[in-house]
Amino acid sequence: IKEEFDTIYSMLNFKELGHDIFRRWYVDGRLYHHLVLNEDNPKEGIQEVRPIDAAKMRKVKKVKFKKDPVTGAKIVENTEEFFIYQEKPGSSNSGIKMTNDSVSYVTSGLLTEDRKKIVSHLHKGLKPINQLRMMEDALVIYRLARAPERRMFYIDVGNLPRGKAEQYMKDIMARYRNKLVYDAKTGEIRDDRKHQSLLEDFWLPRREGGRGTEISTLPGGENLGQIEDIIYFQKRMYRSLNVPMSRLDQESVQGILGRSTEINRDELKFQKFIDRLRMRFSHLFYGILKKQLIMKGICTEDDWDSWKSDITVDYVKDNHFTELRDAEMLQNR
Repeated sequence: IKEEFDTIYSMLNFKELGHDIFRRWYVDGRLYHHLVLNEDNPKEGIQEVRPIDAAKMRKVKKVKFKKDPVTGAKIVENTEEFFIYQEKPGSSNSGIKMTNDSVSYVTSGLLTEDRKKIVSHLHKGLKPINQLRMMEDALVIYRLARAPERRMFYIDVGNLPRGKAEQYMKDIMARYRNKLVYDAKTGEIRDDRKHQSLLEDFWLPRREGGRGTEISTLPGGENLGQIEDIIYFQKRMYRSLNVPMSRLDQESVQGILGRSTEINRDELKFQKFIDRLRMRFSHLFYGILKKQLIMKGICTEDDWDSWKSDITVDYVKDNHFTELRDAEMLQNR
C-alpha cells in the first residue's frame, strides 16, 4: 500500500506541484483528476493522473423511479452517477460523459444554504472584499474631487441683460483660462481648453449694485485623513479568511516562538483549521489509492473499508504554537 501511495504521489508530481494543487482546491472548492488506465490490461493500474478544470466538470445523478404495484407510490428503482465534461460550460452541446471510476473527485465539504452547490473556503470572503473595493474606490474619487482648493470669480456684469451677461462672462473665462498641459508621450506643452470641470474654478456673474469683480477661495476637503471605515472592512475581510489577525496586522506581530502566555488563542485555532483542511484534502490520495489497490488486486473493497481508518496522510508541521503549549504545560506539571 505504501509503495502504491508513493507511485500516486510521483504521478501527481506533488513535490513540485503540491502548492498549486492545494491552492486550486482551496479556491475552487473542488478538484477533479482524470485517471488514465491501460484498457488492454487494467490490472496494470493507473498509468497517468491528469488534472481537469473544475469549472468544466459537472456531476450528474440520474434517479430512475418505478410505481409500487400495491400502493401506487413512486419508489427508487436505481440511481446512476457520472460526470460530464463540457469545454464551454453552460453551452447546449452535450459534453463528454465520464464514469465515476475514471474521475477522482474531492470537495471542500462546504455547501450553499440551499445545499445544492459546493462552495470554497474563500466564498465567505467575497462580500467583504467587494465592499472593501467599493469603499476604496469611493475614497479615491472623494479625494480627487475634494482635495484641490478652488477659486470663485465674481464677475461684475453691470446692468447687462441676462443673455449678454452670460456671454460677457464666458468671454472673460475664455480670455483668462489657458490650461497648459504637459504631454508625457511627446514631451510637448499644449494649451488644453476643455469644458468647466468640477475640479476647477467657479465663475459667477454679479449684478449692478453689488460689489465689483472679486476672487475668493473654496477650501479643499478637511477630512481626507479619516479612513476608519476602510480599516473596518479590511478587518472584516481578514476575519473571513480565518487567518489570525496578529499575522496580518503588521504593528502587533509577535515572534513565532515565545512563552505560552504570549501565544495567541487564534494561532491554536488556526492550526486546528489547517489540520481540518489537510484531513479533507487527504481524500484526494485516498480516492486514487483505493482504485489503484483494487485494480492491482492488492486488496479487495471490503479490505479497504476495514483498513481505511488506519491509513493516515502525514503532513509537515510548520506551526510551533501547539508544540510550545504542550511543552510549557509539561514543564509546569
